[in-house]
Amino acid sequence: MVVLAASIVTKSGKAVISRQFREMQRSRIEGLLASFPKLTSTGQQHTTVETEHVRYVYQPLEELFIVLITNRQSNILQDIESLHLFARVVTDICRSCDEHDILRNAFELLCAFDEIISEGYRENVNLSQVKSIIEMESHEERIQEIIAKNKEQEAKEELKRRAKQFDMQKKEAQKRGQGFMQGNFSSQNNYMGGRFSPALEPTVQTTMDSPYVSRSSTPPAPSSKARGMQLGRKPKSSDLFEAIKTEVEEPLLKSSRSSVSGGGMTKNPEGIHVNIEERVSLAANKDGGLEQMEVRGVLTLRVGDGSSGRVRLTLQAADDPAINFKTHPNVDKAVFKNEKAVQMRDTSRAFPVNQNLEVVRWKFTTRDETAVPLTINCWPSPAGDGSCDVNIEYELEADQLELRDVVVSIPLPAEPSVTVHSADGSYFVDRQRRSLDWQLPVINSSNKAGSLECNIPGEDVNGFFPVMVSFVSERLICDVDVNDVQNLETDAPAEFTKDILLSADDYTIG
Repeated sequence: MVVLAASIVTKSGKAVISRQFREMQRSRIEGLLASFPKLTSTGQQHTTVETEHVRYVYQPLEELFIVLITNRQSNILQDIESLHLFARVVTDICRSCDEHDILRNAFELLCAFDEIISEGYRENVNLSQVKSIIEMESHEERIQEIIAKNKEQEAKEELKRRAKQFDMQKKEAQKRGQGFMQGNFSSQNNYMGGRFSPALEPTVQTTMDSPYVSRSSTPPAPSSKARGMQLGRKPKSSDLFEAIKTEVEEPLLKSSRSSVSGGGMTKNPEGIHVNIEERVSLAANKDGGLEQMEVRGVLTLRVGDGSSGRVRLTLQAADDPAINFKTHPNVDKAVFKNEKAVQMRDTSRAFPVNQNLEVVRWKFTTRDETAVPLTINCWPSPAGDGSCDVNIEYELEADQLELRDVVVSIPLPAEPSVTVHSADGSYFVDRQRRSLDWQLPVINSSNKAGSLECNIPGEDVNGFFPVMVSFVSERLICDVDVNDVQNLETDAPAEFTKDILLSADDYTIG
């Protein structure tokens, strides 16, 4: 079968979205779609109609039609099967299959269409495979979201706890016949220091000094004068609550926001910026043998000025047929395949302005151990006294890479205590997570190998697995890079900036 185009059209023949799988003029597609309603007969249940040159295979989609345009020699049974898959993909992505919802999800739909049909021929995929391909979920992003939620929850709990402490101290002071007014903290602190129990004294000192001294520009009002009823005045407990809110909540929330937004794309607001990112996932057994390694990458383009939107990016990549590249539906696939360049299929059009557009994605899967960037070997041996002597070794296999911020986390199966005999780099015992974090700032060709020797409580050698590894690098495994950018309007080189990042997504041993 040869599918020429897949389209979603209105009953009048107007194209909502359309994806061509063979080289065809836009006017030709629009003409075929415009003549489609005239060929269909109302009140009949046919799903195909033919002309002298093409065949239409169609299915109603609420107020719209989903139409496949094929040649007349194609297999009608395969065409109908493909049509049903297209319809299921559309209904799965769009909540309501109206024109507005189709346009809102146009990018996801076109990406899904490309996964079903390639160069006019049907790919051997089903609905679940198409969904998993276009989602490309990020394990690290989910972890960052969980961390942010946990920090926000901790801030709220701390805020409630400290407000409750102030209320308890206020009631205690009232029982002893002393006012608990927020104006004169210096005298009140002296009073509380002499009369309160030692357990409450440090809390009073630390929570009352800094927020008010730094914010108050007027001398404190005398606390001995009686005050009448004041309308509109907030209760003192509310004042205390608001006073400590900034002290407790802002630093925690600020840190959580920075941790989530730290991995965002660096933007060049006035020019062209390219962001190239790879995430590597690896699963190895306890003996260090590779079970599976997967690399997923994406090249994101951002054009900050409309005058520089018509550009062409010249790429480089590792010459490996195992690397599977996918381009954006509007990118010229033939040019990318033959010349490793990224440009619009219609060169008279410009790339969108002020949008982070993913123009190329790639995937590399292998079980070849020579492709592993960093190998980790963990050797636990029972010491005979209820503990194990553990030796951990690393070796950089890819000499061209320079790994930074490397952390090797080893679980602590028994109590969170470690006796380290020797270590390259530094280490940290995380008692909350019950793990030993071996930290190496840089691993490159000058320090390709290193080790850590320690003694850890616990006799079960399987308890020291899985070992988790994290790192970042400015060099990619698939060696994708942008060599230059050319402005197609002026036919001259264009200035651009770029960020390159490789990170470990799920790097597990054991």
